[in-house]
Amino acid sequence: MKFEVYCDEANPDVLTSGKPRARHLMIGSLWLSGDLRDEIKNRIRALRQHHNVWGEIKWSKVAPSRQAFFLELADLFIGYGENLRFRCIAVDHTQLNMALHDNDGELGFYKFYYQLLHHWIQDFNEYRIFCDIKSNRDPKRLPVLARCLSRANLTSSINAIQSLPSHEVVLIQLCDLLLGAASSRINNTLNAGTAKEALVNRLESALGRPLMPTHKTEEKFNIFKIRLQGGW
Repeated sequence: MKFEVYCDEANPDVLTSGKPRARHLMIGSLWLSGDLRDEIKNRIRALRQHHNVWGEIKWSKVAPSRQAFFLELADLFIGYGENLRFRCIAVDHTQLNMALHDNDGELGFYKFYYQLLHHWIQDFNEYRIFCDIKSNRDPKRLPVLARCLSRANLTSSINAIQSLPSHEVVLIQLCDLLLGAASSRINNTLNAGTAKEALVNRLESALGRPLMPTHKTEEKFNIFKIRLQGGW
């Protein structure tokens, strides 16, 4: 099958700042069959028209005036079952040893990107991966990531890893929204009584569990909190 993956990140300063804004770097990915792309985009467009909500969909824009729209986006995601999946990785900055990444935060970032993607690539499939555009010091980061994923998954095809501006790609925007919800629980930044809490509650109610680290076999909303200091 042909799959598409749409990715975004939150709190990248975890790898570069001595005083990051949050404890965990979060990188998220939205996975779907390429055959579903246009259908999902059309359904999101219909929701925009119904609620008269335009502009970029982002976690930071969840507000009471748009709450109904964002709740229906959550319902849309849930409604596709395992045909539309989300996976994110959480990296605790208190466990980081940057010497293992040549003291290079950008290199470390793409190593964690690899960990996010590699474990969900399955044999005999084709993948196209789209990342939110990011200014890299080394312009070879994405080609190297693609090559590493290809070499680690010899029976699958990584057809492309491409960076695109998120304001033009609604499925990267949906990834941003889901990642923000996960990050709000992992980083403990969710405020009671807000539209954001209502969105998180909607997701948690549908999933039947809180947005906290999951078992690796979880396939709908997978939160991978990587253990950088070992353990079970």
